[in-house]
Amino acid sequence: MMTIDIATIFPEMVMAVLGESIIGRAMADGLVDIRCHNIRDHTLDKHGRVDDYPYGGGMGMVMQPEPIFRCFEAVCAQRGGRPKAVYMSPQGRVLTQQVSREYAGEGSLFVLCGHYEGVDQRVLDEIVDEEISLGDFVLTGGEIAAMAFVDSVVRLCPGVLSSEDCFTEESHWNGLLEYPQYTRPPVWQGREVPPVLLSGHHANIQRYRREEALRNTWKKRPDMLQTAPLDGVDRAFLEALAVPGGEWEETV
Repeated sequence: MMTIDIATIFPEMVMAVLGESIIGRAMADGLVDIRCHNIRDHTLDKHGRVDDYPYGGGMGMVMQPEPIFRCFEAVCAQRGGRPKAVYMSPQGRVLTQQVSREYAGEGSLFVLCGHYEGVDQRVLDEIVDEEISLGDFVLTGGEIAAMAFVDSVVRLCPGVLSSEDCFTEESHWNGLLEYPQYTRPPVWQGREVPPVLLSGHHANIQRYRREEALRNTWKKRPDMLQTAPLDGVDRAFLEALAVPGGEWEETV
C-alpha cells in the first residue's frame, strides 16, 4: 500500500478534496494511506507561527525551516522510515503523465506545500529529494498543486481504477492526446455519434480511435508528434492531414 503524507498549513482543505471520489474510495479500500499534517503543530512558537520576514529584505514572509523539519521527522517516525520528499514549487520539474507514472512506483511520499513567499532554502536542501511544478505560473500556496500531484499519482496505483485500460487509453500515456468520447443518446442537437462506434466491429473501432487520437494531437499539440511512437500507417494518415514538416523517428 502506498503511503502519502502531506505537510501543509491547510490540512482540512486538502483532505476535503482528496477524501472524495476515486481517491477517497482508494483510501477507504485500503489501497493508499493519505494523511495531512498541520505544520503549525510542529512549531515551538506559542502562537503557532511558522513564518518570518526574509533576510535581505523584500515583500512577504518566508516559512521557517524548523517547523517543517520537525514535521518531516515526525512523519519518518510514524512511518518507520524516510519517505521520498517532494516540494511543490514553480521552480520544479513540470508534472507530466510520465512523472506521475514514476511516482506511482514509490512506496512512500512526503509532499511539502509551501506558502507566502516560499520556504527557507536550508530545509529544502536538508529533506527534499525533488521539486515538482504544475507549470510556469505561481499559485498562492502549494496545496492545489499537491492535490493535483497526489491525484495524478494515486489513480495509477494498482486497484485504484477498475482496469489499466482506464488510463492507458488516456491523453499522454502513449505520447498522443486521447480520441473523442461519446455516450447516449446516439443523436443530440442534430449531432450523431460516429457510426463506426455503433458498428460493434472492434478492429474498425480501434483504428478509428487511433486515427482520431492522431488527428486530435495534430490539431491541438503538434509538438507531441515529434516524439510519439508512430508506425507507417500512422505516418500515412498524418501525411494525408498535410502535417507541416517534421520527421519522426520510427519507434514501432
